[in-house]
Parts: sequence; structure tokens; C-alpha cells
Amino acid sequence: MPARLRLAVALAGALALGVVTSVQTASAHADVVAYLVNVTVRPGYNFADAEAAVHYGQGLCGKLSRGHTYAQLISGIEADFATADEYHAAYLLNQAVNELCPALIWQLRHSAAHY
Repeated sequence: MPARLRLAVALAGALALGVVTSVQTASAHADVVAYLVNVTVRPGYNFADAEAAVHYGQGLCGKLSRGHTYAQLISGIEADFATADEYHAAYLLNQAVNELCPALIWQLRHSAAHY
């Protein structure tokens, strides 16, 4: 199945399941569709479906809101995806925070200041 078709199916599935309305943490200006596009088109994350991708991103937002540091979040992502590619981990974290919980951007930046 072509990548664009898979993405369209994933987005349609996310909308049908109500994933778009389920963002809970700091979601005043959340853009779930942008997050899904950015993390499902880029190779390497291999989420089972759109719901799993959003759930993972929301989990990152939750951890950040509970005080996890940038270093802890990056280490966790690297472990979850069995990679030592820090850029790969940082990209996913940045997409989650920028698109799913933008109110936490300052907190992420602050915790990354001494990384």
C-alpha cells in the first residue's frame, strides 16, 4: 500500500475513533492531524496505527507535565524505539510537544537548557 494511502487511512481511522478529540494534556491549540502526519510519514517509529501514535505522544506530554526532564524523555524514547539516534528521539518529542501539548513548550525548553 503506498505511503500516502496508508497515511490517509490512518488519519481517517483517527478521526473515526475520536482520537482528535481525546487529547487531554494542555490541548488548547493541539493539532493532532499535524502530529500524525509528521510521525507517521517519517520512517522509523512504526506505530501500529494512528491511535497508538497519538497515545504515545500524549504519554510524552503527560510525562513532561509531571516533571520528567528532557534527558529522561529522550532516554525513554530511545529505549522504546531501540535506537541510539538522538535526533530521531528528539524529533518525536518535539512533534508531540509542539502539536499535542503546545502549552508545555516552555517547560520542555527549560528542562533541555542544560542538556
